[in-house]
Amino acid sequence: MSKTFRPWDVDQIWLLPPSIQDLVPKDHVAHFVRDTVRGLDLSAILSKYSEERGYPPYHPGMMTAVLLYGYSQGVYSSRRLAKACEERLDFAAVSGLQHPDFRTISDFRKRHLMALSKLFVQILELCRAAGLVKLGHVALDGTKIKANASKHKAMSYGRMDAAEAALAAEVDRWMRQATGADKDEDRRHGRDRRGDEMPEWMADKAKRLEKIREAKAALEAEAKAAAGERAAGDDVVEGEAGDGLSADEPARPAAKAQRNFTDPESRILKTKDGFIQGYNAQAAVDAEAQIIVAHGLTNNGADAPQLEPMLEAAEANLGRLPDELSADAGYCSDANLALLEQRGINGYVPPGRLSHATNDPAGKRKLKPGSRAAAMALKLKRAGRRSRYRLRKQVVEPVFGQIKHACGFRQFLLRGLDKVSLEWALVCTAHNLRKLASAAVKA
Repeated sequence: MSKTFRPWDVDQIWLLPPSIQDLVPKDHVAHFVRDTVRGLDLSAILSKYSEERGYPPYHPGMMTAVLLYGYSQGVYSSRRLAKACEERLDFAAVSGLQHPDFRTISDFRKRHLMALSKLFVQILELCRAAGLVKLGHVALDGTKIKANASKHKAMSYGRMDAAEAALAAEVDRWMRQATGADKDEDRRHGRDRRGDEMPEWMADKAKRLEKIREAKAALEAEAKAAAGERAAGDDVVEGEAGDGLSADEPARPAAKAQRNFTDPESRILKTKDGFIQGYNAQAAVDAEAQIIVAHGLTNNGADAPQLEPMLEAAEANLGRLPDELSADAGYCSDANLALLEQRGINGYVPPGRLSHATNDPAGKRKLKPGSRAAAMALKLKRAGRRSRYRLRKQVVEPVFGQIKHACGFRQFLLRGLDKVSLEWALVCTAHNLRKLASAAVKA
């Protein structure tokens, strides 16, 4: 007797369409994200739709749910989101079997990027209501993320000078050749062409020359602004070589000052794996359940200037400051340690990289006796491995691992500091939504 199998009839037509709830398991995160978004205040997005005429657009709530669910699952590009809505049952459960194309998704994200970024606070409040945020201990750190630009598309001011002269000479040489004799023009360009048309190779070089001049002007404007700030506090502005430079003389950028042609606001940043063209993304994470309570983004590779803005953002989001804060040595400065004292925050910010051999936060660095840095080093050294500073690695660094490795967010899609900042807010919102969904399943 042969084995009996379950029927497999792919051509079977269903008498009644299936329920969305039956497409994926009842406890699937897709249902949680969809239902959570349906309870959010989307008035900032809905208010943009006032025109009664035209074909009805997709519901903004559905589009928001698809975006947030996609970000929570590591699907970021509009094309991949559109494909997922067509092919994946979990996305179908979120979209209600609707299939917005990639241009619709892309346009929706661009149009409502500011409003979408502000959903971070609403999701954070839900996390707080669920008991996932205590503000007992908050860990602060930054991570470098690639910009939507190649570091090979950047050029230093010194190279711009040389390239501008070479390209200008080549363009000028072609223009002189273009004024040659008529017979020579007929032979080289054809009898039906005037001979003064700009060839493709010329157009490319001219366009590159224009970009180089724009980048040079931007760098010179930045140098002039910096010189003006220095001149406001002193009668003499320091030149590049350290010579006295009159405030009336034009400020010249350093020869190594760089500007990227694709995303001019991104910067060359150093990471443990080398240099990238990118941004410095910041996150303050609550130790209770690894919820991001504040986010920020800058094109400055240094972390120290970000401590105060991140504290202010956390206070604005939740109404109060944390009891404790830990951050690595990159955030240690006398101004930051003084700020923590003024705000009544118990800080754990080492003045140097922690030495595992001696457990000395100062390492080889000599600290001035009686300084705040020396007091911080002594505080951490006395606590040893029981110090609250140990929470930093197990609180904030796993969050970056979940975002960059588990969810594959290694490069921004948008360009420009403002847009990238809002995109980072969307990534942080999706992270908190995942944590909230996980807690709901466990409950």
